[in-house]
Amino acid sequence: MKKLSVVLASILVAACASTPKQESAPAAQANDKNMSTPAATTAPVSDVESESQKLAAEVQELQKQSVYFDFDKSSIKAQYQDVIAKEAQFVKEHNNDVVTVEGNADERGSTEYNLGLGNRRAEAVEKRLEILGVQAKQIKVISNGEEKPRLTCHEEKCWQENRRADFVHTLG
Repeated sequence: MKKLSVVLASILVAACASTPKQESAPAAQANDKNMSTPAATTAPVSDVESESQKLAAEVQELQKQSVYFDFDKSSIKAQYQDVIAKEAQFVKEHNNDVVTVEGNADERGSTEYNLGLGNRRAEAVEKRLEILGVQAKQIKVISNGEEKPRLTCHEEKCWQENRRADFVHTLG
């Protein structure tokens, strides 16, 4: 009798732990008819997947933002304070995030000079992030110098676009 009780208890535990059965086709079709939106007929997304998708979209939007600089300058203009503040807020809310600030320069100047200028620009943004409360361990700084231009024409409209600091997030 004890063995039978143990076997029945094991079966009950196993049955509770198994995945739920799919609805039969007629019941599923009836439910589909009662649903009014096309999205309701798709497979449900788990909360974890939904949060992951929202997080990825937020990171993608943040990475579209850049801080732009004047020619041969590394001081941050007032109009880019909000961009840096949004970055700071995100990094502070996500302890496993590391933001890499990539400093860039236009093509004018030597390779060595532009690497230094890109570094000064990235460090200026880094300092502002730290002032806003981001931990130093969550920030990396690199300089691309003139090696990663967004635009490649040889005129002011391109040079303006290439004098920037970009943000790259790595969620750990």
